[in-house]
Formats: sequence, C-alpha cells, structure tokens
Amino acid sequence: MARASQRGPVPGPAFIRQLARLTDAQIPQPTAALSDRLGQWVDWNRALVLSKALDGALPPPDTSAPPFDEAAEQECARVRAALVESIVQDPLPAQPKPREQEASSPPDYAPFRQRYQSLQRAMLSSTGRLRGRLRDMLAQQSQDKARLAEVDAVMEMTLSPREQALLARVPDLLGEHFQRLRPAVAETRDPDGPPETGAEPASQAWLLTFHADMRQTLLGELEVRFHPIDALLAALRTS
Repeated sequence: MARASQRGPVPGPAFIRQLARLTDAQIPQPTAALSDRLGQWVDWNRALVLSKALDGALPPPDTSAPPFDEAAEQECARVRAALVESIVQDPLPAQPKPREQEASSPPDYAPFRQRYQSLQRAMLSSTGRLRGRLRDMLAQQSQDKARLAEVDAVMEMTLSPREQALLARVPDLLGEHFQRLRPAVAETRDPDGPPETGAEPASQAWLLTFHADMRQTLLGELEVRFHPIDALLAALRTS
C-alpha cells in the first residue's frame, strides 16, 4: 500500500481540509488578498451591477414576501436536517450485476458518482430556494438590509457559476480517491490464500472506507452551501 504523503496543515474550512486529505494535491498558502482574488472572478459588467447595488437607489421592498419569524428559521433548520439525513443514511450504491465471466471484476465508481451528483443537485435546489426567500424577508426590514439583500443577489449571480464549476469537480476528485483505495487493498490480498470470511471482508472494507469519505465530503460541501444562508439568518436576527 502506498504511504500517504506528509504535508503541513491545510488552511480553510473543513470541506477544503477534507478534499486535501483525500487527494495528493499540494494546496499552496494564499498569496493574494481576498479582494484581489474576487477581482479576478468579477468581469467589468458584473462589477457595474455590484457597484449599483452598493451605491444606487434601492428598489421598493417586496411587500408580498412573508415576514421573518420563527417558522422561517425552523424551515431552514428542517431543510438542513433533511439534507444531512439524506447524506448520513445514504446506503452504498448498488453495483451493476457482473456477467459470469466477470464475476471477479472490481466495483465500479459510476454509481457513486451518480449518487454524489444527485445529492449535489438536491443541495443546490434547496439552498437556492431558501436563500431567495430569506433575501425577500431581509429586504422588508430596513433600507440598509434591503441594500444587503440586493448585494447578496448580485454576489450569487456573479459567483455561483464559478462556485458550481468548482464543486462539479469534486466527483472527479473522489473518483481518483476511489481508484487509489481499490488497488491498495487488492495488492494486500493473497490470490492463492483462502477465501475471505467475516462480516466485513477486505473486498468490502475499502468500499466502506470510501463511502465514509464520500459522506464526509458531502457534509463539508453542505456546510459551504449553507454559509450564505447562515449569514442571511444572522442579518435577519439583528434589530
């Protein structure tokens, strides 16, 4: 089995640390300020839209939106808990049934990829809906908060495409981790030895390890997707 490479601690949220742990990539220390890096992601026309949101006249509040109350906060908690449960309780994806001559074929990553992408779509849909509703509620509370809601809308429009493109690469990184785990276990088996016995033979133990890693990665991604929602909730709670 290949020995894990030694590296220093990786800065950043738990999601980034988890990805660094599962990959061989060396993540460099940031060399530019956050504002400079954001400037590389925002083109000039979107920068104008952001400037207008920061300095321009505010649109009239949407009085049709429901006010922020305990029920709205409970709905955010309920959605988050449901997504966590769907990740934690997710079973091992079913593998395609091999043909008789391929009975010893190793498991395929494709079902894991499909499941990860399905859970990503569920997170994107749920968090996007909550974020829009919270912005509508925020815009009713005061002029300053209405401006904050508009800035958040512009930032979502500006940064979400890049965020989604980066998150779409996570299944590829997990696929590489899947491939590294599989041969590492296969090399430790004696092909002339007795068949595996026990509740969790080696041929399944590595799959359970990978499934646990995938689950932790999904939970880290969920935390990242909820950062804007947590920020909007904090703004809504302040007087």
